[in-house]
Order: sequence, then structure tokens, then C-alpha cells
Amino acid sequence: MQKLPRRFYARETAVVARELLGKRLVHRAVGGVRVGKIVEVEAYLGAHDLAAHSSKGVTERTKIMFGPPGHAYVYLIYGIHHCMNVVTEREGNGAAVLLRAVEPVKNLAGKTNGPGLLCRAMGINRRLNGNDLLSDDFFIAEPEAAENFSIVSRPRIGVDYAGHWAKRRLRFYIKGNPFVSRP
Repeated sequence: MQKLPRRFYARETAVVARELLGKRLVHRAVGGVRVGKIVEVEAYLGAHDLAAHSSKGVTERTKIMFGPPGHAYVYLIYGIHHCMNVVTEREGNGAAVLLRAVEPVKNLAGKTNGPGLLCRAMGINRRLNGNDLLSDDFFIAEPEAAENFSIVSRPRIGVDYAGHWAKRRLRFYIKGNPFVSRP
């Protein structure tokens, strides 16, 4: 599989989010290689985006978001679910793309239609926080064959606290894909 290069991530976040759809998330771990097709994402545009974790500034938790593009920002929510973001744009912006759902391709058991479920199925946890997505064991790759699909854009989920940012259509998913968390 051909890994995405650093320059892929070092672009405007909404563009990266849309272009991550259809790519393969790959995790080589104990028990084999796990692969999922990315089918749903949300873009978080940086420190000015009130729905982004980076809107609170650089903290121990968010420092990865402010780092170089092409790294994984993995955090725990509600004390039980891991979520994975892909850091985008230039260093210092605090922008990232949340991976919301994958379609199982190889060695995935359980549901994958939600950020916590995706991480559980892929074996992603906080040990991978800050991981360079150009590594050999955890990366995003081009699919073996190009696919045609339509992309739907909707408001992000669970960010009502973010004022006008909650209504921005920064959630993208593959139209008609049965692994999307919710239409």
C-alpha cells in the first residue's frame, strides 16, 4: 500500500477531510494488520474554530494538534472511548480531521460506525497519540484501485456548544455507505 505523503496533510483541513474519504487506515498490531476504508470524517479548522479542542489553546492534551501535519491526535472521551484525529495544515494552526467511521476491509471485528467504535475495532488508543502517520505500523494509504462515490456534507455531531461553528457543514461522508455513523 502506498502511504499518503506529508504534503497530503499539510493543506487546508476541509480539503484534506474530503480527500481522506475512501483512503485506507492501516494499523499493524499484535494479531495482524487491520485495515479500514475511511467513510466519514469531520474537519476542525484550528484554534479559531470553537468546536475544536485547540480553541482552548496549547495544553498537554492538545499540543499534538499544534504540531506538524500528518500525526495522529488520539484522546479519550467520557473516560472510555478513544477518538482519532489526523493533524493538518501548517505547524501551529491546531487543525485536524476526526475519523468518524470506517468500512471494514481486513481483520476488523465489531462495529466501526462511530469514532469510539472505529478506534476499538482498529486497536487505536492513547499509545498512538502523536504517532507519525508516515510510520510503518500505523498510517493512511491510497486504495489499490480508484473508486467513484458522492460526498455528503452535514453539520458536525455533538458540538452544539460551539455557537455558529456548530452549524458549519464540516462533516463529510460517502453517500449511501452503510458504515456511516448516521446520515
